[in-house]
Amino acid sequence: MSFKHLTIREWSEDDRPREKMLQKGSEALSNTELLAILLRTGNQHETAVELSRSILSDCGDNLNELARISIKDLSKRYKGIGTTKAVTIKAALELGKRRQVGGFMEKKQIVSSRDLFELFTPILIDLPYEEFWVAVLNNANKLIKVQRLTQGGTAQTVVDIPMLLKIAIENNASAIAVAHNHPSGNNTGSKSDELVTKKIKTACTAVEIRFIDHVIIAKDNYFSFADNTNLI
Repeated sequence: MSFKHLTIREWSEDDRPREKMLQKGSEALSNTELLAILLRTGNQHETAVELSRSILSDCGDNLNELARISIKDLSKRYKGIGTTKAVTIKAALELGKRRQVGGFMEKKQIVSSRDLFELFTPILIDLPYEEFWVAVLNNANKLIKVQRLTQGGTAQTVVDIPMLLKIAIENNASAIAVAHNHPSGNNTGSKSDELVTKKIKTACTAVEIRFIDHVIIAKDNYFSFADNTNLI
């Protein structure tokens, strides 16, 4: 069946995203259909589903790429996407990110660099600038807290070592791990990253807190200083 000249209301009830969700559950819907529910309406030439398909196609059908588009750019780039719809899209993506991080924190023990990658990726993957975060851990390497330490530019962020230790000590940390992102997608550590890692290691040793890793999140990949260097 072709939907080219039909509005969503004219589609078969089984093919309408909202009705489909009610009948079959959210897991039965494609990303395009879920996005269409958020949009509610399309534009003069596209239904909400067609507009959603166009948006996702431009992002390579990758929700992380969609999350990297600013509210301003969404409104400017797509006819039928005003500020309200753009804010709705960004809010939904942020809720998904927080749900993922929250679920991880409820049950996860950090036993490998992969665990840190899974923890920090939802936080850092779609940022166009660098941020530096710390995971505060108890004696069993279970998460006590995850907190942003600093925010920088597109290429580098400055790390406040005293503030890092303050956060760890105030939360009774037995261990910490840190992470930052490379918006460029480069998953190798720079000389500056190595220097920061050494400084954190020295500071943690001085206050008898274990420093278990420094990971760099580079889009869908990562680099672990614990796995790939002798700095930790």
